[in-house]
Amino acid sequence: MAQAIVFLPLLGFLIAGVCTLLAHKAAKGSEVLAFGNADHSDHGHHGTHDAHGHAHDDHGHDDHHAPEPSPHSEGISRFAEVVTTGLLMVACALSWVTFFNVALGSGAPIRITLADWIHVGTFTADWAIRVDTLTAVMLVVVTSVSSLVHLYSIGYMHEDPARPRFMGYLSLFTFAMLMLVTSDNLVQMFFGWEGVGLASYLLIGFWFKKPSANAAAMKAFIVNRVGDFGFALGIFLVFWVFGAVNFDPIFAGVAGKKDVVVSFLGYQVPALELACCLLFMGAMGKSAQFLLHTWLPDAMEGPTPVSALIHAATMVTAGVFMVARLSPLFEYTEFAKTAVIVIGATTAFFAATVGLVQNDIKRVIAYSTCSQLGYMFVALGAGVYQAGVYHLFTHAFFKALLFLGAGSVIHAMHHEQDIRKMGGLAKKIPFTAAMMLIGNIALTGFPFTAGFYSKDAIIEAAYVAHQPGHVYAFICTVLAAFMTSFYSWRLYFMTFLGETRADKHTYDHAHESPMVMLIPLALLAFGAFAAGAPLAHSFLSEPGEHFWKGALFTGAANHTLHDMHDPAKLPAFVPYIPMVMMVGGFVLAYFFYLKWPQIPGQLAARHPSIYQFLLNKWYFDELYERIFVKPAKALGTFLWKKGDGALIDGFGPDGVAALTQRITARAVKLQTGFVYHYAFAMLLGVAGFVTWYLFSGSAH
Repeated sequence: MAQAIVFLPLLGFLIAGVCTLLAHKAAKGSEVLAFGNADHSDHGHHGTHDAHGHAHDDHGHDDHHAPEPSPHSEGISRFAEVVTTGLLMVACALSWVTFFNVALGSGAPIRITLADWIHVGTFTADWAIRVDTLTAVMLVVVTSVSSLVHLYSIGYMHEDPARPRFMGYLSLFTFAMLMLVTSDNLVQMFFGWEGVGLASYLLIGFWFKKPSANAAAMKAFIVNRVGDFGFALGIFLVFWVFGAVNFDPIFAGVAGKKDVVVSFLGYQVPALELACCLLFMGAMGKSAQFLLHTWLPDAMEGPTPVSALIHAATMVTAGVFMVARLSPLFEYTEFAKTAVIVIGATTAFFAATVGLVQNDIKRVIAYSTCSQLGYMFVALGAGVYQAGVYHLFTHAFFKALLFLGAGSVIHAMHHEQDIRKMGGLAKKIPFTAAMMLIGNIALTGFPFTAGFYSKDAIIEAAYVAHQPGHVYAFICTVLAAFMTSFYSWRLYFMTFLGETRADKHTYDHAHESPMVMLIPLALLAFGAFAAGAPLAHSFLSEPGEHFWKGALFTGAANHTLHDMHDPAKLPAFVPYIPMVMMVGGFVLAYFFYLKWPQIPGQLAARHPSIYQFLLNKWYFDELYERIFVKPAKALGTFLWKKGDGALIDGFGPDGVAALTQRITARAVKLQTGFVYHYAFAMLLGVAGFVTWYLFSGSAH
């Protein structure tokens, strides 16, 4: 069963790859080519369009020279969609069976060795699948969201001629993530880690004819390389300390290695502290934490289903999963856990402030994701690994719901993404509005929704934690809860309620999405409730061993969980603080965007510096441009022009080689091909030789 879950998406990717080649061949063979004409900008979309994003250039076919899909290529595309989606559905069903068996049932954790992989000296890394409760949770998250994204994409991308390629990329992404979460050693985890990085690059830049999509894909790839460099160094150091990369020997020997020191930059530092900091550096890049977060909002250049997949279930949660998996290592550190909780809290606060003023519907939700990831790391840094993984689990459902709901809105609005040009859409797309409402209340932590149980638990854990920085984390998460409620309701009010600000034609033709896009919304909305109360006790139970079965380090976490239920440690007012923040954000958004909608503009005009500071995302992009990008470009230009051009080419192809070529070009003119010329030259030579001989002889 475990092998099927992992490799069915890979099979789907391979089939979609073959279909891509066949569809391309069929399209090229078609006699009808869709060259751009006056009305090609609509290309027959007639209102079913965000599939292609944002004012049509989101489609990525700006030059409009793509072949018109032939009936044959259309059939191939449909086959690729059905096969990839069907295989993911099977993997999803098997994942839920595994979850109920391993996590909620009596099934024991299993390890399946697939093949020998690397055996060099004492270094051993086999290709193996590890299935315990943590893996089972991630299998459910990844396959559930991915299968629904596949299904949603059938409707969302139905006019894109490269649909098989898109579905193949989605399946490749899913396979890489499944390899990551089922890994039994750090090297295999790194393989999956880089696999999702590659797939994200391909998906973000799917519409590769758009310069902005290419730039966003490159940005995501490069920023993640920074984190991955730290992750790789962390793996090296773990092997140096433990002599192994397999999890079981590492976890078994961690207690005896807590006093090992290593020389780093001339200082003697605890090896576990340094290793965990380096590993967390990888998590910062992959999970878009503060300082390495800049790639995440730009990832919106990909199609909306990509945003749902990246932000809900796969790439951004890889860092959270990695820290949770290595919780036995982190539990023996002090500084590393403090770094985790402080960076997580800072990310939660920072991203929430930026989300307050964003106007692109997808970017608002993207910054919300960034903020919620900060919450997860706060829980991990506080030692309550169960709460961090539980928030990962619940967040996957309601955040995927919000992203796919946003795609339905954009689809209805003819690829318009600016919420300032929306309003009153609840009348036009009531089902999408209802689904977005459920996602909204789950995100803000409304009672009985999934977010209520997981996010509130993290705030309470931050209050009672003993980790340095927990007070700072508590303050940041509380403030972020208020801002989350505000910007979530701001988005909802500006999009669905009030008077419309859209142009009349767009608003009049707005309509509900097809059923193939609405069914995933309904299932995710169900998950936004079902992942809450029915599972909260299992995830957060004390001591939780009957659920986690040793998959997480639960020693210190149990102590913290106990304090969360101790009135002496947790005052009665603390559990109500998130509720107060949620209500406060709702009320403020109501007055700002429904009651007195002129106030936000007046505030922005009165405080332009603050507004621009938030609108420009704390100027991190500009700062990195000044510190890293421009110096790197200047150095590259210098090495190109002076080093390669002037020095290497000057002395090489343009120097010695060019001089030799010039000399030989002149020398070759002496070769006329006439025998008497050569005879005359020989006679001249003989005469010259005789003359030299006579004169030299007379000199003696």
